[in-house]
Amino acid sequence: MEIIFNEYMKRSTKVRRRYQLGRRAETADETKRRIVEATFQLHGEQGIAATSMTDIARRAGVSVGTVYHHFPSYTDTIVACAAYTVEHAPAPTAAVFEGAASRAERIARLAQALFEFYERVPALSSVRRDRHMADVLDHVAREEVRNRQALAGEAVGADGPMALFAALLDIDVYRALRRQGFGTAEAAERVAAMVSLAMDSTAGAVRRST
Repeated sequence: MEIIFNEYMKRSTKVRRRYQLGRRAETADETKRRIVEATFQLHGEQGIAATSMTDIARRAGVSVGTVYHHFPSYTDTIVACAAYTVEHAPAPTAAVFEGAASRAERIARLAQALFEFYERVPALSSVRRDRHMADVLDHVAREEVRNRQALAGEAVGADGPMALFAALLDIDVYRALRRQGFGTAEAAERVAAMVSLAMDSTAGAVRRST
C-alpha cells in the first residue's frame, strides 16, 4: 500500500509541475503579447522615435524590467511590432482585384484597400520618418513603396499612369485628405475618380489626335 501511495504522489507531483510550467508559459506569452500590442498602439499614436520602454511598460501595465526581460532592447520591440503588424494588419495584395470587371473597378478597389490599411496601421508614416532606427523599418518602408507601385501598375494596366496613381495612393496623401475632413471611404473614392478621369481624358485626347 505504501509503495502504491508513493508512486501516486510521484505522479501527482509530475503532473503539478507540468501544469505549473504550462501556466507560467501561458502567463509569459500573455505578457509578451500585451507588450507588443502596447508598442503597436504607441507607435501609431506618437511615433516610433517618440516612444520609450517606459511608455510601453505603462501602456502594457507591467514594469519596465518586465519589458526588458522579454525585449532586451528597444530595437527588439520594433522587430516584434513589425512581425505583429504583418500578422494582424497585412498590406493589401493582388487578391483585391479578384472578380473586378473593369479597370475602373480595380482602381477603386485598390484605393479603398490601401486607405483602409493606412487606417489600421497609422504608424506607417513613422516607419518612413524613423527608418534609420532599425533595419527592419527601412525594409518595411522600401517594401511598402514596392508593393504600392506594383499594385498600382496592375490596377491601371500597362498603358495606364502607374506613377501618378501610386503617388496619389501614398499615405501622406491619405493623411492630407483626412485632415481636410474626408472619411477613409470618401478619400479613396475621390482618388479613384481622379485617376479614372485622368485616364479617360488621356484616351479622349489620343482618339481626337488620330
